[in-house]
Amino acid sequence: MSETFEQFRRSFSYGSRSDLNFKFLKGLSDDDAAEFFRQLLEELGDAFDHGDLDVLVQLAIDWQIRGYAPPEGVPRPWAYDDGPFVDPAKPLSESRVALFSSSGHFVAGDDPEPFGVNDMTQEEAEERIMEFLVSRPTLSRIPIGTVHADLRVRHGGYDITSAAADPGVTFPVAVLRELDAEGIIGELHADAFSFPGATAQKRLINESGPEWAQLLADEGVDLVLLVPV
Repeated sequence: MSETFEQFRRSFSYGSRSDLNFKFLKGLSDDDAAEFFRQLLEELGDAFDHGDLDVLVQLAIDWQIRGYAPPEGVPRPWAYDDGPFVDPAKPLSESRVALFSSSGHFVAGDDPEPFGVNDMTQEEAEERIMEFLVSRPTLSRIPIGTVHADLRVRHGGYDITSAAADPGVTFPVAVLRELDAEGIIGELHADAFSFPGATAQKRLINESGPEWAQLLADEGVDLVLLVPV
């Protein structure tokens, strides 16, 4: 089956070649996407000689930034009119801290069952991304002592390979446990929280967000580490 170059580059964004590391290609023009591939092949050829693969990763990151950046003079989508952050009311060493991530983690046996589907695969989650984007998010509680083997992750909006292999990539509860043990933070809240961030943004801002903020306040949380994915 033949396809145009435009169809090819768009196919990395929830298409036939779904690879969420490269979905930024959809935001490039054909000429810019062609330039990215030219540079990628050039650096790949050089890597055979110098063996440094970091340059390939950095090249992809640079082009991701370019692909996601809005045109000059166009405001970023979903930008806040006012900063959503406030200064802490007390020092970190005296604060109860909670982890809040949009990574899509949950505890084995406590599947949020999106759309009523138990054990939904990552592949299906990606295929149903448009349904996630118009649905209200589901929040999962994760006890801070949960071990890696009991963590699960599912998210239609990003490649979970790294997050599944090392939860600390998107759900750094282990780091917070260390900071708690060292006394750098006053207290680590008993539960961490996660939800799949590919969700209805207006409902997140206007409905779920305020509800979750009240939940944290009711449970005596002073500071929240937000990990967007």
